[in-house]
Amino acid sequence: MQTRLAELQAEHRALDEAILRLMEGPFVDQLRLTRLKKRKLQLKDTIARLESRLIPDLDA
Repeated sequence: MQTRLAELQAEHRALDEAILRLMEGPFVDQLRLTRLKKRKLQLKDTIARLESRLIPDLDA
C-alpha cells in the first residue's frame, strides 16, 4: 500500500506541474484544465483515504 500511495502522490505532483504550465501559456484550454483539476482532486481524495488506512486506530 505504501508503494501505491507513493505512485499517487507522484501523479498528484505531476498534475500540479501540468496545471501550472497550462495556465502559463498564452491560450488556456479550459476544458483540459478542468479535467486535470478534477483528476487532481480525485487523487487527493484517494491519497487521503489510503493515508487514513495506514494510520492505526487509537481506540484499538
